[in-house]
Amino acid sequence: MTELVLLLLLCCLGPILLAEALLARYEVLAYAAGWRTPATALPRGLPYARGADADRPPAAYLVYLDGIGKRHYRDTRDGGRLVKALIARAPELRVLGQVQPYSPLAYALAARPVWIWLRRHVGLLLFLHNVMQIFIAADHRYRPVYNRAVGAQIATQLRLAGYQADSGIPVVLLSYSGGAQVATGAVEGLWRQLRCPLVLINLGGFHNGANDVTHAARLFQLTSGDDRIERLGTWIFPQRWRLWSRSPWNRAARAGKVTVHRLDPATHVGPRSYISPASHRPDGRSHLEHTADTVVALIRDTAVPPAG
Repeated sequence: MTELVLLLLLCCLGPILLAEALLARYEVLAYAAGWRTPATALPRGLPYARGADADRPPAAYLVYLDGIGKRHYRDTRDGGRLVKALIARAPELRVLGQVQPYSPLAYALAARPVWIWLRRHVGLLLFLHNVMQIFIAADHRYRPVYNRAVGAQIATQLRLAGYQADSGIPVVLLSYSGGAQVATGAVEGLWRQLRCPLVLINLGGFHNGANDVTHAARLFQLTSGDDRIERLGTWIFPQRWRLWSRSPWNRAARAGKVTVHRLDPATHVGPRSYISPASHRPDGRSHLEHTADTVVALIRDTAVPPAG
């Protein structure tokens, strides 16, 4: 009976996974061939950045790259709670949350007509699509194009939010889960286009360790012993293994750029996740509060002086 159930499951999921893999490749190839132009405009009423007043330079720009739940221009994984908590704690920052990490063409997944129908009927496909995009971004055949596409998307959104190249204002890439694959891949392109000081903060980062982060000043790895998904990434990608000493990730670690911060006992997802407002730590803070406090402290210690 168990074998029959597994066979039926594979028969159902197999064609879906194949279709998703082909669709993920199509988008990056469409970008490379110039068949479609990446989107730059945002929906009416959605600002290019929130937080610090646009009339004067902020202390830093923070770009939030969400995990595989990202499907809108607005923050979707937690209803925007993490971004709101960061803005409340660090009003000196300008925060961008609209970047589409899983679309080389910068199209919001939920805004596409076919996906609107699928969201109502087969919601799992939305997550499968973004999961496939992570592995396309990690694939050595597509990685350079994917990195260039998302790096250009981030640079464009930063310019539209008021960033001036060579201004010296730090840019912080805060990524959740698979967003770390995109963040590490965007470093080279952002440096070339904006020549900005770059700080990366990976929250439960799931990435293959193959992207060159030479131009990142620092990289903070926020993790937990109970984060099985982050740990899975260190197992399945050989360039994260210590034995692969010449990988970009291990070179960065040896250069002292990578610093690990523990957020135990948080988990990757669920009621005890890094961004849960309901689960509390021994000091009384929720996991969301602890994560937001940690991120702000790292930014202020590394990139900018405190406000006021």
